[in-house]
Amino acid sequence: MYNESAGLEHYFKEITRHLDQLEYPYELICINDGSTDDTLEALYAKQQEVKALRVVNLSRNFGKERALSAGLSVAAGDVVIPIDADLQDPPELIPKMLEQYHQGFDVVLARRTSRKSDSLAKRWTAGMFYRLLKRLSKVQIPENVGDYRLMSRRVVTVLNNLPESQRFMKGLFAWCGFPTTYVDYERPERVAGESSFSGWKLWNLAWEGITSFSTVPLRVWTYIGGMVSFVSFLYGAWIILRTLVLGVDTPGYASTIVVVLFLGGIQLVGIGVVGEYVGRIYMETKRRPVFVIESVK
Repeated sequence: MYNESAGLEHYFKEITRHLDQLEYPYELICINDGSTDDTLEALYAKQQEVKALRVVNLSRNFGKERALSAGLSVAAGDVVIPIDADLQDPPELIPKMLEQYHQGFDVVLARRTSRKSDSLAKRWTAGMFYRLLKRLSKVQIPENVGDYRLMSRRVVTVLNNLPESQRFMKGLFAWCGFPTTYVDYERPERVAGESSFSGWKLWNLAWEGITSFSTVPLRVWTYIGGMVSFVSFLYGAWIILRTLVLGVDTPGYASTIVVVLFLGGIQLVGIGVVGEYVGRIYMETKRRPVFVIESVK
């Protein structure tokens, strides 16, 4: 939860209504990811009426991926179901997930049947991202599936033991494997508040996913370099042949500048891609904790 105080009342009303109908004991863990409004105070107040509520307060805002990791580290249940506070992931799917779990599936994914609640631009970019990642990565990340899913205890144990600090959770979920199935649903509009994920943040998340699970962006520059070298060789051979046949003409600078700028741009983009991976290595070698929990109540 990040600045979700406006929708907390509705959230707890809906989530407890569905969880209380189950025949299983449960705990409801809310992660306060450095909210700047009164979300934390509202959560503590809710503990008076929701006895199963535990509040994990992070020392600052670490971002959704790391906050999710914090929740998984604290959860103690036989199954764990991450769910966002905006209720766009309907809690009425939980009984269906549990049915599939009892049939032997360790992972039950909630899959959207459509993305009508998203903007046209978001639908298009999301589709492009999943198609691109499927081509680049050996880990197949299911399309139209978010963090809302059921995971058995052994899946959560594997996730908690993964050491990396740069975390793309959808990729880590898929990397774990285990028997997996789906339940489909139509995603509703957000009940209250606004999403904190801007287009820029979504782009960075997509780039995080690509660089976390594929080295193709590095490898492709080998082919680009080979292609440019081959074209340069052909062009050089043509210049030599033309000079031998026609002699030397008056040189011009326009073509030279174009070639220099083109090759300079290619080199800078390649260095940028290499730098992205070097930066990831640099961050991983620090071995800083993924998150810092200030308190658990």
